[in-house]
Amino acid sequence: MFDLRSDTVTQPTAAMRAAMAAAPVGDDVFGDDPTINALQERVAAMAGKEAALIASSGTQTNLLALLSHCQRGEEYLVGQEYHTYRYEAGGAPVLGGIVPQPFEVSSDGTLDLAAVAKRIKPDDPHFPITRLLALENTHTGKVIPQSYMEQARQLVDQHGLKLHLDGARVFNAAVATGLSLAELSAPFDSVSICFSKGLGTPIGSVLVGDKAFIKRAHRWRKMLGGGMRQAGIVAAAMHHALDHHVARLAEDHDNAAKLAAGLSQLPQLQVEPAQTNMVYINYGSAAVAKQVSEHLRKQDIVVGTAQRLRLVTHLGIPATAIDGIVAAFKEALAQLS
Repeated sequence: MFDLRSDTVTQPTAAMRAAMAAAPVGDDVFGDDPTINALQERVAAMAGKEAALIASSGTQTNLLALLSHCQRGEEYLVGQEYHTYRYEAGGAPVLGGIVPQPFEVSSDGTLDLAAVAKRIKPDDPHFPITRLLALENTHTGKVIPQSYMEQARQLVDQHGLKLHLDGARVFNAAVATGLSLAELSAPFDSVSICFSKGLGTPIGSVLVGDKAFIKRAHRWRKMLGGGMRQAGIVAAAMHHALDHHVARLAEDHDNAAKLAAGLSQLPQLQVEPAQTNMVYINYGSAAVAKQVSEHLRKQDIVVGTAQRLRLVTHLGIPATAIDGIVAAFKEALAQLS
């Protein structure tokens, strides 16, 4: 079965499972897990930051960042379609009393920084205190230019704010641009890095920042129930992913480009160019999307049913499968017409 819904559906490889089984472990709540300690030091160094903290998910590392940067009644600036606002269940306002100030996201995945600047609140008791700007890279598979991130850094410095990056797929951005994780992370005070997407681990994310920030995040993680015990088995999978699954992201990018090229030959579809591992297609109607999904499922190809549909290439989609997937789409659309 080829599941194109997300890169979160990947299965751990046999080699990754072996690494997990062999991992030396300890009680991480006591700071005694050697595999976790080594991972945190490794990722912090790769990102060019002082410290790092492991957590179960990208949702949790993003929430830890927001809670550690902002107090109750303070505000973070964010895109309407960014995960920290739309797709993480409102954790910041519900659990932290943090006020979101959302903005429309431009087609390239950025925010209009001039509009952002206008919404930074003055020091007035009528308003929440603006504390943080939260960005995302990649966004819907698009790589955000590093020059834009540097402009965002200049903006927050002018106003005394902090800058957070939801870098769930930041390694995809690194492979696509040739920039290192440290270079991509440099403008940011904190970065959330998810390992259970393109890197193929079954669980786990890492938050990086300076030591004082990570100390606050560590306390918040405990409060949220995120302290894990012998979780070196998780960290071992993440070590394995860093060793074996980063460079191979280029294969996912190539497969997405090939998939986009093939689907663009089908006149019933509008296909958006792929920058990394995501292809977006647009059907004529929601009904067509549903019918195509049902047809593909019968051929063991799993896709969503949205009219603007995301197709994601990953560890479980080999290059040899792309032509067959395109052919299955062509057959499904031909039957409908």
